[in-house]
Amino acid sequence: MSEVELLLVNSSESCTMYTIQFLSDDKSEFEKFIFKFRNNAELNPDFQKIMRFVEQILSNGALERYFRHEGKMNDSVVALPILKSKLRLYCLRLTDKILVLGNGDVKNSRTYEENDTLQGYVIDLQKFERLLKQEVRSGKVEITEKEIVTDKTFEI
Repeated sequence: MSEVELLLVNSSESCTMYTIQFLSDDKSEFEKFIFKFRNNAELNPDFQKIMRFVEQILSNGALERYFRHEGKMNDSVVALPILKSKLRLYCLRLTDKILVLGNGDVKNSRTYEENDTLQGYVIDLQKFERLLKQEVRSGKVEITEKEIVTDKTFEI
């Protein structure tokens, strides 16, 4: 069991972006992704593509067309980009206006399930979403049109 907290990344009229951070880590999942690839010369074009998508989503909303559906039918796990790329960034698309940015890595297998690192990121997001829904049902967390209202940590 690890504790995670939900952190605000950025917010606009169209979209509120969050990420999760394990309390045992000094960086959030999205920050880890950025630090891993921003100075990687070989992967920088793919990294820049993903960052441009993040900017577009902030401007236009977390519209379905920006994402590749990745998880199971009953979860909200999606990936950026939808274009051909060596990198994947996993996210939870909760609504057109709420997105939780996760972590990602080089995708060198046909599916994320064939890569332990990628599968780990997807599973973390799936566990977080299950807990978030549970907390909403219990009234401890509120999801409004464009934000998640909570001051608690989650054990995943």
